[in-house]
Amino acid sequence: MAEQPGKGVNEGVKPAERLVEAARRLFCRDGIHATGIDRILAEAGTAKMTLYNQFGSKEGLIEAVLRRESDDWCAWFAGALGAAGPTPRERLDGVFPALRDWFERDDYSGCAIMNAVAEYPKGDPAIRAIAMEHKGKVGALLKGIIVQAGCRRPDELLGELAILIDGAIIAALIAGDPTAADAAGRIARLVIADHCGDAHRPGPHRPDSHRS
Repeated sequence: MAEQPGKGVNEGVKPAERLVEAARRLFCRDGIHATGIDRILAEAGTAKMTLYNQFGSKEGLIEAVLRRESDDWCAWFAGALGAAGPTPRERLDGVFPALRDWFERDDYSGCAIMNAVAEYPKGDPAIRAIAMEHKGKVGALLKGIIVQAGCRRPDELLGELAILIDGAIIAALIAGDPTAADAAGRIARLVIADHCGDAHRPGPHRPDSHRS
Protein backbone atom coordinates (compact mmCIF):
# COMPACT_ATOMS: atom_id res chain seq x y z
CA MET A 1 0.00 0.00 0.00
CA ALA A 2 1.39 3.40 -0.97
CA GLU A 3 2.16 5.90 1.77
CA GLN A 4 -0.44 8.65 1.96
CA PRO A 5 0.37 12.20 3.06
CA GLY A 6 -1.21 13.44 6.25
CA LYS A 7 -3.27 16.56 6.74
CA GLY A 8 -1.60 19.73 5.51
CA VAL A 9 1.19 17.94 3.63
CA ASN A 10 1.59 18.33 -0.14
CA GLU A 11 0.64 15.11 -1.89
CA GLY A 12 3.30 15.63 -4.55
CA VAL A 13 6.12 15.60 -2.02
CA LYS A 14 8.21 12.45 -1.55
CA PRO A 15 7.85 10.55 1.76
CA ALA A 16 11.23 11.65 3.18
CA GLU A 17 10.43 15.28 2.42
CA ARG A 18 6.98 14.87 3.95
CA LEU A 19 8.63 13.69 7.15
CA VAL A 20 10.80 16.80 7.29
CA GLU A 21 7.84 19.09 6.59
CA ALA A 22 5.59 17.41 9.14
CA ALA A 23 8.27 17.26 11.84
CA ARG A 24 9.23 20.86 11.20
CA ARG A 25 5.66 22.05 11.66
CA LEU A 26 5.07 19.96 14.79
CA PHE A 27 8.42 20.80 16.39
CA CYS A 28 7.89 24.52 15.87
CA ARG A 29 4.35 24.42 17.21
CA ASP A 30 4.61 21.92 20.08
CA GLY A 31 8.31 21.37 20.76
CA ILE A 32 10.67 18.52 19.99
CA HIS A 33 10.28 16.44 23.15
CA ALA A 34 6.48 16.77 23.13
CA THR A 35 6.29 15.39 19.59
CA GLY A 36 6.52 11.62 19.29
CA ILE A 37 7.52 9.55 16.29
CA ASP A 38 4.03 8.13 15.78
CA ARG A 39 2.56 11.62 15.59
CA ILE A 40 5.10 12.66 12.98
CA LEU A 41 4.44 9.53 10.93
CA ALA A 42 0.68 10.10 11.06
CA GLU A 43 1.06 13.74 10.06
CA ALA A 44 3.40 12.87 7.19
CA GLY A 45 1.53 9.77 6.10
CA THR A 46 4.72 7.71 5.98
CA ALA A 47 5.84 4.35 7.32
CA LYS A 48 8.26 4.05 10.24
CA MET A 49 10.69 2.23 7.95
CA THR A 50 10.93 5.34 5.76
CA LEU A 51 12.05 7.39 8.74
CA TYR A 52 14.72 4.89 9.75
CA ASN A 53 15.91 4.33 6.18
CA GLN A 54 16.21 8.04 5.45
CA PHE A 55 17.26 9.51 8.81
CA GLY A 56 18.30 6.61 11.03
CA SER A 57 16.35 7.80 14.07
CA LYS A 58 14.24 10.62 15.44
CA GLU A 59 17.50 12.38 16.30
CA GLY A 60 18.57 12.22 12.67
CA LEU A 61 15.24 13.68 11.60
CA ILE A 62 15.59 16.46 14.17
CA GLU A 63 18.99 17.38 12.76
CA ALA A 64 17.61 17.40 9.20
CA VAL A 65 14.73 19.65 10.28
CA LEU A 66 17.03 22.10 12.05
CA ARG A 67 19.39 22.32 9.09
CA ARG A 68 16.43 23.00 6.81
CA GLU A 69 15.18 25.67 9.21
CA SER A 70 18.61 27.29 9.22
CA ASP A 71 18.94 27.27 5.44
CA ASP A 72 15.45 28.66 4.86
CA TRP A 73 15.70 31.32 7.56
CA CYS A 74 19.09 32.54 6.35
CA ALA A 75 17.79 32.71 2.77
CA TRP A 76 14.77 34.72 3.94
CA PHE A 77 16.92 37.03 6.09
CA ALA A 78 19.38 37.70 3.28
CA GLY A 79 16.50 38.50 0.94
CA ALA A 80 14.86 40.81 3.47
CA LEU A 81 18.09 42.74 4.03
CA GLY A 82 18.70 42.97 0.30
CA ALA A 83 15.23 44.44 -0.14
CA ALA A 84 15.89 47.06 2.56
CA GLY A 85 17.92 49.19 0.16
CA PRO A 86 20.81 49.27 -2.30
CA THR A 87 23.49 50.46 0.12
CA PRO A 88 25.18 48.43 2.88
CA ARG A 89 24.04 50.95 5.48
CA GLU A 90 20.42 50.65 4.40
CA ARG A 91 20.68 46.88 4.59
CA LEU A 92 22.21 47.15 8.06
CA ASP A 93 19.41 49.46 9.17
CA GLY A 94 16.94 46.93 7.75
CA VAL A 95 17.81 44.16 10.22
CA PHE A 96 15.21 44.95 12.86
CA PRO A 97 12.38 45.99 10.53
CA ALA A 98 12.87 42.57 8.90
CA LEU A 99 12.63 40.90 12.30
CA ARG A 100 9.46 42.89 13.04
CA ASP A 101 7.89 41.45 9.88
CA TRP A 102 8.84 37.95 11.03
CA PHE A 103 7.49 38.50 14.55
CA GLU A 104 4.14 39.63 13.13
CA ARG A 105 3.52 36.34 11.32
CA ASP A 106 0.70 34.22 12.72
CA ASP A 107 2.99 31.19 12.83
CA TYR A 108 5.85 32.92 14.65
CA SER A 109 7.15 30.57 17.34
CA GLY A 110 10.64 31.91 17.93
CA CYS A 111 13.85 30.61 16.43
CA ALA A 112 13.67 26.85 15.90
CA ILE A 113 17.42 26.54 16.47
CA MET A 114 17.36 28.44 19.76
CA ASN A 115 14.28 26.52 20.88
CA ALA A 116 16.02 23.22 20.18
CA VAL A 117 19.09 24.20 22.22
CA ALA A 118 16.78 25.18 25.09
CA GLU A 119 15.13 21.76 24.98
CA TYR A 120 18.51 20.08 25.51
CA PRO A 121 19.81 21.82 28.66
CA LYS A 122 22.76 19.45 29.05
CA GLY A 123 23.92 20.36 25.58
CA ASP A 124 23.39 17.73 22.92
CA PRO A 125 26.59 17.98 20.81
CA ALA A 126 24.82 17.56 17.46
CA ILE A 127 22.18 20.20 18.27
CA ARG A 128 24.79 22.65 19.51
CA ALA A 129 26.91 22.06 16.42
CA ILE A 130 23.95 22.93 14.20
CA ALA A 131 23.27 26.01 16.34
CA MET A 132 26.87 27.17 15.97
CA GLU A 133 26.72 26.58 12.21
CA HIS A 134 23.56 28.68 12.07
CA LYS A 135 25.13 31.42 14.17
CA GLY A 136 28.13 31.38 11.83
CA LYS A 137 25.98 31.76 8.71
CA VAL A 138 24.02 34.66 10.15
CA GLY A 139 27.23 36.25 11.42
CA ALA A 140 28.94 35.94 8.04
CA LEU A 141 26.00 37.62 6.33
CA LEU A 142 25.93 40.51 8.79
CA LYS A 143 29.69 40.95 8.93
CA GLY A 144 29.85 41.22 5.16
CA ILE A 145 27.36 44.08 5.29
CA ILE A 146 29.14 45.70 8.25
CA VAL A 147 32.48 45.66 6.43
CA GLN A 148 30.92 47.01 3.23
CA ALA A 149 29.36 49.83 5.27
CA GLY A 150 32.83 50.82 6.49
CA CYS A 151 32.03 50.45 10.17
CA ARG A 152 34.85 50.49 12.70
CA ARG A 153 35.52 47.45 14.90
CA PRO A 154 33.32 45.14 12.78
CA ASP A 155 33.66 42.10 15.05
CA GLU A 156 32.59 44.13 18.06
CA LEU A 157 29.59 45.52 16.20
CA LEU A 158 28.66 42.05 14.99
CA GLY A 159 28.67 40.74 18.56
CA GLU A 160 26.50 43.61 19.77
CA LEU A 161 23.97 43.15 16.97
CA ALA A 162 23.86 39.39 17.58
CA ILE A 163 22.92 39.96 21.22
CA LEU A 164 20.20 42.43 20.23
CA ILE A 165 18.84 40.05 17.59
CA ASP A 166 18.74 37.08 19.97
CA GLY A 167 17.17 39.19 22.70
CA ALA A 168 14.47 40.52 20.39
CA ILE A 169 13.62 37.01 19.16
CA ILE A 170 13.18 35.75 22.72
CA ALA A 171 11.31 38.85 23.93
CA ALA A 172 8.87 38.69 21.01
CA LEU A 173 8.21 35.01 21.72
CA ILE A 174 7.69 35.39 25.47
CA ALA A 175 5.59 38.56 25.36
CA GLY A 176 3.90 37.88 22.04
CA ASP A 177 4.79 41.43 21.10
CA PRO A 178 6.45 42.17 17.75
CA THR A 179 7.46 45.65 18.93
CA ALA A 180 10.41 43.98 20.64
CA ALA A 181 12.07 44.44 17.25
CA ASP A 182 11.44 48.19 17.41
CA ALA A 183 13.00 48.52 20.86
CA ALA A 184 16.05 46.50 19.83
CA GLY A 185 16.25 48.49 16.60
CA ARG A 186 16.44 51.79 18.46
CA ILE A 187 19.38 50.51 20.47
CA ALA A 188 20.96 49.07 17.33
CA ARG A 189 20.82 52.44 15.57
CA LEU A 190 22.82 54.02 18.39
CA VAL A 191 25.37 51.21 18.32
CA ILE A 192 25.67 51.31 14.54
CA ALA A 193 26.05 55.09 14.61
CA ASP A 194 28.89 54.75 17.10
CA HIS A 195 30.74 52.27 14.91
CA CYS A 196 29.99 54.07 11.66
CA GLY A 197 30.78 57.55 12.95
CA ASP A 198 27.38 59.13 12.24
CA ALA A 199 27.38 62.69 13.53
CA HIS A 200 23.61 62.93 13.11
CA ARG A 201 22.91 59.76 15.10
CA PRO A 202 25.47 59.69 17.91
CA GLY A 203 25.86 56.57 19.97
CA PRO A 204 27.68 56.04 23.26
CA HIS A 205 31.28 57.09 22.75
CA ARG A 206 33.99 54.46 22.92
CA PRO A 207 37.65 55.32 22.34
CA ASP A 208 38.88 53.63 19.18
CA SER A 209 41.94 51.62 20.21
CA HIS A 210 43.01 51.34 16.56
CA ARG A 211 43.59 55.06 16.25
CA SER A 212 47.00 56.51 16.95
